[in-house]
Amino acid sequence: MLKIITLLFIFGKVFTSNSFAQMKPISFLVLDKATHLPVENCRWQLMLAKKQGDCTVLGKCTFEYDQSLTDSITLKAPGYSSSVILLPVEIIKNGTLVQYLERERVSYKTIDIIANKLEVDHKIAAIGIQLRPLHSSQDALRTIPSLFISQHAGGGKAEQIFLRGFDIDHGTDINIQVDGLPVNMISHAHGQGYADLHFLLPELIEKINYEKGPYHPEKGNLATAGFVDFKTTDFLPNNSLKLELGSFGYKRISGLWKLVDQQNEKQKQQLYIGSEWQESDGYFESPQNFNRKNLTAKYSLFKTNGTRVQALFSGFNSKWYASGQIPERAVKDGTINRFGAIDNLEGGTTARTNASLKYSRILPGNLSVDQQVFLIRYRFNLFSNFTFFLNDSINGDMINQRENRTVYGYHGKFKKVINWKNTTLTSSFGTGLRWDEVKDIGLYNTPARNYLSTVQQGSIREQNLFFYFQQQLELNQKFTINGSIRFDYFKFGYWNKLEPNFKLSALQKTVLSPKINISYTVQPKLTIFFNNGFGFHSNDTRVILQKDVANILPRVFGTDLGFIAKPIPNLFVKTAIWHLYSQQEFVYVGDAGIVEPGGKSSRTGIEMTTRYQYRKWLFADIDWSFTKARSLQEKKGNDYIPLAPVWTSTGGLTAKFLKKWNTSLRYRWLGNRSANTDFSLTAKGYFLFDAVLQYQIRKNTELQISGENLLNRSWKEAQFETTSRLQNEVYPVTEIHYTPGTPIGFKIALKINF
Repeated sequence: MLKIITLLFIFGKVFTSNSFAQMKPISFLVLDKATHLPVENCRWQLMLAKKQGDCTVLGKCTFEYDQSLTDSITLKAPGYSSSVILLPVEIIKNGTLVQYLERERVSYKTIDIIANKLEVDHKIAAIGIQLRPLHSSQDALRTIPSLFISQHAGGGKAEQIFLRGFDIDHGTDINIQVDGLPVNMISHAHGQGYADLHFLLPELIEKINYEKGPYHPEKGNLATAGFVDFKTTDFLPNNSLKLELGSFGYKRISGLWKLVDQQNEKQKQQLYIGSEWQESDGYFESPQNFNRKNLTAKYSLFKTNGTRVQALFSGFNSKWYASGQIPERAVKDGTINRFGAIDNLEGGTTARTNASLKYSRILPGNLSVDQQVFLIRYRFNLFSNFTFFLNDSINGDMINQRENRTVYGYHGKFKKVINWKNTTLTSSFGTGLRWDEVKDIGLYNTPARNYLSTVQQGSIREQNLFFYFQQQLELNQKFTINGSIRFDYFKFGYWNKLEPNFKLSALQKTVLSPKINISYTVQPKLTIFFNNGFGFHSNDTRVILQKDVANILPRVFGTDLGFIAKPIPNLFVKTAIWHLYSQQEFVYVGDAGIVEPGGKSSRTGIEMTTRYQYRKWLFADIDWSFTKARSLQEKKGNDYIPLAPVWTSTGGLTAKFLKKWNTSLRYRWLGNRSANTDFSLTAKGYFLFDAVLQYQIRKNTELQISGENLLNRSWKEAQFETTSRLQNEVYPVTEIHYTPGTPIGFKIALKINF
């Protein structure tokens, strides 16, 4: 693979020689006619010269053109009417042109099948966001095909994530970002990669980009099963206030306000704030008293010369109680019902503050520069009781995990795009640094939330310096080859406060990750793709004190082979057969302060994504997947990977009418799967229906009613094989412990725009 990438880089160097540099570049700035903001995902096409390419995220389209010719350019972007521009010589001499596109009704017809697979994925995802209303960060995660989540310790804890045969726990094998800010917390008190997304206001989500597998060089640590990028809106179209009420004591108030909103022919700037207050008792017998407050402030400046500045500040805090995972035997013998609790003092508090400054610029010669610095402050305090009276028959087994963290970071990216005839070469270089300082990270025995003893206590310092280089070559819009290589340097440090000398244990490690992705458009209705790449996830810094550290950065290797087809204008089908090999699956079990090595593993699967537009107003989507996940160092029959999803499917129908009514009916199905290594215990699957109905009362007022679990199924959301002992039991029992899924419930929301 390295030889192929090296040849690609050499070709890129030759290609960028001065022999092509004498063509004068012509630039177009493509803006939304209503907002005067850049139109993203726009493509240009020279009709006579038969050249085409992509515009930048800042809406700038640049190409080289023989000015002796008279030609026309067609501009296309999802959600916009196409536009045709005539290019006589006298107009070109005037310099940069500004072209405005008008929005049109949502339609899959505007998306073309091209060799750039990732771009097609992003465009389809953009339409999905327009069709599916998002009520929470959980809804946002569920937009990713074949990704499932579960909540098992109250509304304030990060969700457990399942994707591509991984029980990702709270984020060990998926890289999640919001506006370039890392969501995952490495070496976390509760689990590696803990990704609490609850600071993200759903009303602000503008775009969700994702990729499955370790194929993207910008994503390093934890991006093994894939990555998810959320982007919040830069400019609000209007102020809004939203009031929500629902079952089980649910109440929520959110608002968006423009504090500064100015624009002229050369620039547009806006400062807005968004806020949220939410509380709920939950559907359990013991009220969870969940309470969360959110605040986001964002300043955006866009100039028509290709400059963009963004400053972001956001923060949230939440507190809650939880009923935890309950043992099946306690429900069967009537000790509690399925919404009861053995220990109802579980729960906790958490808070996070983010600050970010980002600068982007398109320079002469079609060179783009992106720079970002950020600072994160984070606090976490969680009480849990998984085993009840197994370890302490008198006081009980409640534990407390807590930490206080500061994260410093920088991301930089430089990109050069060269267009010549029907060929486009994109060269990218990126670098970055993440520095985590974690003070007083600890694990304590705290029955009934009263301190009893310390299991683990210390401080962590973890640094990650990285850079990557990527070359992407597109030929005739039919063939794309993308080669990249990423280098990561880690420095791990831990001060164990329980040791007499309180000394530092430290380790340095590096990892190199080559990747190559190939796409070929067989015909305008069919593109095949072949992705290969190495990735990795880091293990908890405290691993270096307990285990051989040879695999503290265990590698993964992934392969995807698939196609994207558009057999008719309104139908998209994407299918992939994939395989992922993992060198080691060390898991730091924060609940016990120990490390569990999982050994080598293999995951193989097939997945399909379908999008169909029946009518102008009616849309359908179906996603399904099958995965076989096995441990490679165990005997057959004892090699199941606990909780690894096997069969999954999600989908629905969305009706988007021109006038007042919009509605969506959705399902999610997760099949049965093994809860342990020999499949002697089964984690039961479920099939659920949810629905949303929206009604436009008047131009600025909207009513929304949503229902969850409309069939009122009795289902288990989170499930684990757990050994526990109840207070009246002599011997421990190993069985399924679970968090019951929500019963049928409804929410009503009133939104006012002003």
